[in-house]
Amino acid sequence: MKRALLSVSDKTGIVDFAKQLSAHGIEIVSTGGTAELLAERGVLVRAVADVTGMPEMMGGRLKTLHPKVLGGLLARRDVDAEDMKAHEIEPIDLVVVNLYPFGQVIKKPGVTQEQAIENIDIGGPTMIRAAAKNWKYVAVVVDPIDYDRVLAELVEHGSISADLRKSLMVKAFQHTAYYDSLIGRYFSWPMAGQDSLVQQLTIGWTKVDQMRYGENPHQIGALYRDPISTETSVVDARILQGKKLSYNNVMDADAAFRCVREFPAPAAVIVKHTNPCGVAVDKDITSAFRRAYNADRLSAFGGIVALNRKCTKEIAGDLSKVFVEIVLAPEIDPEALTVFAGKPNVRVLATGLMTPAIDALELRQVVGGVLVHNRAPYTLTPSDLSIVTKISPTPEQIHDLLFAWTVAKFVKSNTIVVAKGGVTLGVGAGQMSRVDSTHVAIAKAGQGATGAVLASDAFFPFRDSIDAIARAGISAIIQPGGSIKDQEVIEACNEYNIAMVFTGKRAFLH
Repeated sequence: MKRALLSVSDKTGIVDFAKQLSAHGIEIVSTGGTAELLAERGVLVRAVADVTGMPEMMGGRLKTLHPKVLGGLLARRDVDAEDMKAHEIEPIDLVVVNLYPFGQVIKKPGVTQEQAIENIDIGGPTMIRAAAKNWKYVAVVVDPIDYDRVLAELVEHGSISADLRKSLMVKAFQHTAYYDSLIGRYFSWPMAGQDSLVQQLTIGWTKVDQMRYGENPHQIGALYRDPISTETSVVDARILQGKKLSYNNVMDADAAFRCVREFPAPAAVIVKHTNPCGVAVDKDITSAFRRAYNADRLSAFGGIVALNRKCTKEIAGDLSKVFVEIVLAPEIDPEALTVFAGKPNVRVLATGLMTPAIDALELRQVVGGVLVHNRAPYTLTPSDLSIVTKISPTPEQIHDLLFAWTVAKFVKSNTIVVAKGGVTLGVGAGQMSRVDSTHVAIAKAGQGATGAVLASDAFFPFRDSIDAIARAGISAIIQPGGSIKDQEVIEACNEYNIAMVFTGKRAFLH
């Protein structure tokens, strides 16, 4: 190994790495800011311009795209020697490149597309791919974490083994594919008036954690971060207490987080197996929590508690007497943390300020492919509702109807939610028929169903659910409408003096 080209945006460890390469008699060629830094730190550096005979130009856009650089990387030592000699191309044996920080730049508030474009690296990916293609002769390093692996082999063998070069090649192609995926995603979604998705879908996410197992112990699992997301999330929450999250913990915590952040008022959500079993809003977060927990204490056992306000000492005191897996909130009061310390197995998460949901792509794998849709978040207001019955809901009922609908958006279909006074009384989730979900929700509500409201995530195909709703004493219904049996259902509601409103939107969650 005679020559290395170093050009990095992330300069972590690069000075020490370059010094040790020089100590092994390896010539250092470098560009721009990397060359300046190395020279300042006493590393003998040869500028790329000296290799190419061309200065860096166009504001740094053009530095390394030259036959004397790319030829030095692509040349097969035993095949292309004559071309190299004829054109005075010197071999480059090691290239160390990491790319312009496109991912970090696009997450900055107020960043413009012009700024994003200037952070699209061109020469870097070209050099990486050239070196990776020629891995039998050239080693390519894209991650500072690999500096020690390279140096260890240089110290032991004076060269880099084929096994390590091949491993670095694989990582290099993954790196450039990931980088290009960020650019493609940033500029393709969302776009004004977009009504279709891209022909070729690229995904670039970074690994956050290797989990003990996946959904079940016989499966492997890991958590990855969406690098262009600017939303608050469970993925980026700080674990203030307890073990790291399992696969199922993340699934359940995310379901609770998605629901609780929908409410502007102080709100608490209890989730079991990704379904809300107790949800409440109130004037303060402690009252909201107590109402949500008491809505279905049996199901809340071993559940996930999500709050949209700071977790108080009083809430921690209540939870110290029961078993829950996770408590998550924007902040955790220090006194609450002291109480939680008495139950060290409870995972306590601080998410930071819960930002509203934004439109984004969501993916779900199926055998042989992947389904993609956009999240399309929305909030209903009273003016969005169509009153379809003779009797109109009262203002109090409308408030509860909108509350129940918000909860229903986060319950697995078929979904029925019974609520009153800003708290869920019964939730019917995931039943194979809508009338079964209706019976489950009403049974959980018990006598509390009298005078309550009910939300259905999709239309009622028959009046049988309305008959059951009437027998329970429910006073108002919110549903999308759109069934060929709508008129029959409306007439049933009129017969029982039940107010009903249509949303015009369905809330399926599979």
